[in-house]
Amino acid sequence: MWDPKVNKGVCTTKGKHMPKVAKRVKANNELVDANKIYTPEEAVELAKKTANTKFVGSIEVHIRTKIDAKKTDQSVRGTVSLPHGTGKTKRVAAFVTEAKEKDAKEAGAAVVGGEELIKKIKETEKTDFDVAVAEPAMMPKLAQIAKILGTRGLMPNPKTGTVGANIDQLIKEIAGGKVNYKNDDSGNIHQIIGKSNFETKQLLENLKAFYDSVIAAKPAAVKGQYLGAISINVTMGPGIRVKM
Repeated sequence: MWDPKVNKGVCTTKGKHMPKVAKRVKANNELVDANKIYTPEEAVELAKKTANTKFVGSIEVHIRTKIDAKKTDQSVRGTVSLPHGTGKTKRVAAFVTEAKEKDAKEAGAAVVGGEELIKKIKETEKTDFDVAVAEPAMMPKLAQIAKILGTRGLMPNPKTGTVGANIDQLIKEIAGGKVNYKNDDSGNIHQIIGKSNFETKQLLENLKAFYDSVIAAKPAAVKGQYLGAISINVTMGPGIRVKM
C-alpha cells in the first residue's frame, strides 16, 4: 500500500504486476456499450451473447429503487409466477400435519415433516432446502426455529404465498416458476429470470412478468419516482443497462 509518510517516495508495488483481465471478460466488456441503454430485446440477446462460461449461467435482473430501505413502510416485497420458470430446481420443505404429508410428497416436496422436522432443525440448525411452505396449523410451532429460518429467508409467510391449507398447490406453484422477491439493504431488487440457454422470447416474457410485478408492488409511502436504473447480466457477465 502506498503511504508517503512511511515509504518516503518509494512505491511498494514496484516490480509487481497488476492482475490481468481474463480474455473472456475483456471480450465481453467490449461487446457492451456502457453508455448505451438497450431495449429489452437487445439487452437479453446481448446477455445471451456474453454467456460464454463453461457452465450454463443464469440471466439476472437488477432494479435500483428510489425507496428509503431503512423505513419499513417503504419496503418492496412481492411474489410472481414467471411464465417459464427460472430454470433452477428448488428444494421445497413442507411443514405439515401428518394428514398432509402424503400430499406434500406427491406434489414434489423434498423435505416433509412436522414437529420432528422442527426439532431436528432446532438441534442441528441445518436447512437443506431453498423454500419452505407450511400449513397454518404449523405456524405457531415454527416459532421455535423462526430465528434460524428467518435469517436465511426461509420462514413461511402468508404474504409470500408460502402458508396455506392447500399445501400441494403451493408446492406445485413454486415448482412451476413462482418466486418471491424483496429489496436488499440498499433498496435494490435482484432476481433470476431464467438460464442463458432459454429462448429470447421466454426471457423477455419472464422479464416483463417480473417488472410488472415490481411496479404493482410500489409501496403507498413512496411518492414520486419509484424505480431507477435497470440492468441485466448473465452469471459472471457484464451489466447491460435496459429501458423498460
